[in-house]
Amino acid sequence: MENIVELWGYGPSLTVVQMTIRGIIVFLLAIVLIRISGRRSFGMGSPVDNIIVILLGAILSRAVVGASPFLGVMTTCTAIVLLHRFLSWYKMKSNYLNRLLEGKRIIIFEDGRFIQENLDRALLHRDDVMQELRKNAHTDNLRNISNISIERSGEISFVKKDDSEINSY
Repeated sequence: MENIVELWGYGPSLTVVQMTIRGIIVFLLAIVLIRISGRRSFGMGSPVDNIIVILLGAILSRAVVGASPFLGVMTTCTAIVLLHRFLSWYKMKSNYLNRLLEGKRIIIFEDGRFIQENLDRALLHRDDVMQELRKNAHTDNLRNISNISIERSGEISFVKKDDSEINSY
């Protein structure tokens, strides 16, 4: 038992070896937590998904450096992951909760013009949108764009006009 305590350490004055052992164990447990949480927590980038990433990183680091009791950290992280999993499942079933937690897409350009009220709401300048247009749609010609939206993840998306819309101008 003494050997385990010596390897594991206690409190904030851990040796390099103790922190390394804790880091490896936290890494392995984090993989389990991420698998429980599901792929969307690291793939979608929605506000709720970003929260779990930030929280897990902050809380798990406390276990590595001995700033908080290891069991308490693991219990807290497990509870957060299960809450995230439950909210993700429930959002799938409830449009209301989905809109409440994730928001709605904001259309910022349509019918050949920017919608200034929505740009203001999204805290964006036209230059920001044009930069993303050049980077992602590989054009700076708005005549080829049907609409531009701020997605729930915060990304700017572009819908190009189909050939019949372009030829009608």
